[in-house]
Amino acid sequence: MHTIEVVLAMLVAVVASGYLVRVLPLSLPLPLVQIGLGAVIAGVFNRGHALEPEMFFLLFLPPLLFLDGWRIPKQGLFRDKGVILELAFGLVVFTVIGAGLLIHWMIPVMPLAVAFALAAIISPTDPVAVSSIASRAPIPKRLMHILEGESLLNDASGLVCFRFAVAAVMTGTFSLATASVTFLWVAVAGLAIGVAVTLGVSTFQRWLWRRFGEEPGAALLVNLLIPFAAYLLAEEANASGILSAVAAGITMSYVELTGRVSGSMRVQRMAVWNMLQFSFNGIMFVLLGEQLPGIVDRAMTTVSESGHQSAWWLLVYVVVINLALVLLRLAWVWLSLRWSVLRAKHRGEARPGTSWRIVVATSVAGVRGAITLAGVLTLPLFLPDGSAFPARDLVIFLAAAVILVSLVGASVALPRLLKGLELPADSGERKEEDLARRLASKAALAGVERMRQQLVQNQTTDNVQLYNDAASRVSLLYQRNLEKDQGPDADPEKVRRMEQGYRQLRSAGLTAEREELFRLTRRGRISDEISRKLIRNLDLLETRQKD
Repeated sequence: MHTIEVVLAMLVAVVASGYLVRVLPLSLPLPLVQIGLGAVIAGVFNRGHALEPEMFFLLFLPPLLFLDGWRIPKQGLFRDKGVILELAFGLVVFTVIGAGLLIHWMIPVMPLAVAFALAAIISPTDPVAVSSIASRAPIPKRLMHILEGESLLNDASGLVCFRFAVAAVMTGTFSLATASVTFLWVAVAGLAIGVAVTLGVSTFQRWLWRRFGEEPGAALLVNLLIPFAAYLLAEEANASGILSAVAAGITMSYVELTGRVSGSMRVQRMAVWNMLQFSFNGIMFVLLGEQLPGIVDRAMTTVSESGHQSAWWLLVYVVVINLALVLLRLAWVWLSLRWSVLRAKHRGEARPGTSWRIVVATSVAGVRGAITLAGVLTLPLFLPDGSAFPARDLVIFLAAAVILVSLVGASVALPRLLKGLELPADSGERKEEDLARRLASKAALAGVERMRQQLVQNQTTDNVQLYNDAASRVSLLYQRNLEKDQGPDADPEKVRRMEQGYRQLRSAGLTAEREELFRLTRRGRISDEISRKLIRNLDLLETRQKD
């Protein structure tokens, strides 16, 4: 019963955060509000819930990473794969070495292996936190694609480095060769298992549909279970469950291109996933906030281990570590950019310059999140000889502080860094959309004509005329896309105003239709079943108009 109450309380906090972020006079990112609510629940009401890292990794991460992999733009991911891989793997190792040495120098009581463990767990960025910050900052699309791709892949490299650092603390030994081979297996096997699970489940599901028909409820449930299957199988094979869940999501986006799923199922699935994403994201940050009061208390009691008597040294540690993370990231991004420019010159290509604000924004946007906290909480309590794990509470506090400072820093700095930044207009997306609309309209017109010819066969004259009129009316809807921008006075501004007017008029009509259906339902003129069906159709039409 207590577990149910805790879950309900966290869901209420998530709902409240959605409204608080709109009511508060300050513009705060949603994760910070949720962390604050979690801290209030634990610190003021003493109703916090102890986070179990293993359960956290299994319950929350697979579906969220799967969804991020599913929805990330694949064209941008593969176009900038070189930069993404440099950030996801090279930057993690660079951060572990640089930040680890700095932490050990600054806090001598913390063994070098423990300092490397802390640097490893704070090195990966969090995809959930990055997405939440991006929704409130004008981040250029291409930069956002790079940040999303990096955050999806660097969790595995950061956690692997973390595990090896902890193993070095526990055993007192470290083998670079063993670590390299293990990392290769963790990454490759994790990716392969994720791809295999999605392809296998999708193939089997299509076979069931062909033989026994489509069952929307079961199909939706299977879709929700795929990331958990990929994660568990990878972990069972001692591979990266995180990378497996990401690979499963990316593979699902390609499975979708086969068009084997009905439109109604896609609409249902999108609604369920959107709800799940909002709920799980919120619960993750509420849980993070609930851990803060206890983490701060334990860190205050162990701060004397560092050789300093004042608790203010905790603040010094936090500030220095966060500055080091930003500077290390800035140095890596700048070096990576210079290397790309040199390679382009060597190939004889002209490469446009990059604004310094974009470089700094890329460095500040390295936001840490709940994955860092869940990982650091897996630190052992004791060493094999029975002694306490060195500076464990201090490591957990510093990791939690890095999460908060990176969230606040990115929320404050990114909008100011990118405000008024003039970027070259990207007409590629508009051209692709126009091309897609024209080709789709041509295909639709051809399909309408084929169906008309089938319908008029062996029909009476009246029926033939009826089908011809219906085909003409349907064809007019698609003819607009073919004739748009082809007239002699196709002024872009006129076209934009015409489209805007059409959308407004269509929206007004849809709203009036909906209100009338609700009125008829309230008066008992139509059944609830008919009302839901018709209103759903209007909702879908309105969604299409907004797209």
